[in-house]
Parts: sequence; C-alpha cells; structure tokens
Amino acid sequence: MINTRKRLVIIGAGGHGKVVADVARRMGCYGTIVFLDDDSSVKECGGFPVVGTSGEAEHYQKEYDIFVAVGNAVIRGRIMEELKAAGAFVPVLIHPDSVVGQGVMIGDGTVVMAGAVINPDTQVGNGCIINTCSSIDHDCRIGDYVHVSVGAHVAGGVSIGKNSWIGAGAVIRNQICIAKDCMVGAGAVVVKDIDVGGTYIGVPARKMA
Repeated sequence: MINTRKRLVIIGAGGHGKVVADVARRMGCYGTIVFLDDDSSVKECGGFPVVGTSGEAEHYQKEYDIFVAVGNAVIRGRIMEELKAAGAFVPVLIHPDSVVGQGVMIGDGTVVMAGAVINPDTQVGNGCIINTCSSIDHDCRIGDYVHVSVGAHVAGGVSIGKNSWIGAGAVIRNQICIAKDCMVGAGAVVVKDIDVGGTYIGVPARKMA
C-alpha cells in the first residue's frame, strides 16, 4: 500500500520546482506537497502552496522530506549539503514514466523526469537533474549536481564532472570524459574529451574564447 501520509517540502517555486512537484505527485507517495521560496510575491506553484522561505526549512525537516529544486548547480549543492548536515532527509524523485535500468545507482536529491532513460550500471550523483526525454546509456559516471537537459543524449561509458550542465539536445559521444564546471551548449556534439571547465558550443563542440 502506498503511504500517502508522507510529506514533501520543495525549495524553489519556479518552473523547475513545478515539474519536480508533478513528478512527486505522480509517484503517489506524498499526501502533502508544499513549497518554500524567497520571493514573497509567490504564493503557489503548480497548484501547491508556498508556505515560507528557504531559511525556514529546518522547521519542516522532522516531519517532511525536503527536495531542492534550484537550477543553479552551486546553489543547489550548497543548500542540499546544509540540509543533509542538519539531518534532513533529501529524497530521490523518479517519474513513473521514466526507465531506470538494472544496477543503476542514483544519489540523494536527484530527480529523473518523464521519458528519461538511464541504462544499466550507470552511477548518477547527488542533486542531479535528469531532464525530460534525455538519455544516459550504460556504464556512465555522472557527478554530483550535473544537469542533463531536455532531450540531451549521453552515450555509453561517459564521465561527466561535478556541476556540469549538458544543454538541451546536446549529444555526448561514447567513452568521453567531461571535466567539472562545464556548460555544453544546446545542440552541441561532444566528440573528444573536455579537460578544462568552461562553455562549449557547436558541432563538434569547441570552447568559447
């Protein structure tokens, strides 16, 4: 039987938070979903109430799971690490219409959106966003706070470093290593290793000056 007495607080009442709330709702395990956001003019998100600011999260952590729906990887990571150090439970949210293969390991605070595919024996770190209809093939290593954007495709055996962002529709060739703190632009195609952080665009992807 599904436990509908579980409660969830989502930090960040923006577009990303709205989708996160929809994932949580569709999972069917949360009877209560509320938001915290630092913009006092925002009163609801996705039909769920905003009940306070992010600084009030500690008041909820005994009775609620807490999920950080902030797009900026550095800020998301900082908030998540503070929450975990304070004893909060930060869940993994996986849309029921995604596909997660055998042997996949997914870290705390990661969300897997609708239509996403993560194939066998891949490791996904903490606080990642595996966005709508993206795919990560077998035996990949995805670092903490990585965002694989809508429709991006990561081939087998790829390693992506912490805080990196793979843009919408980007393609990463198999056996590629991408350094931490990289942004791969929308539609870019990565065909060789990226060793230095920065922004990479084009086909094939090249570092912006």
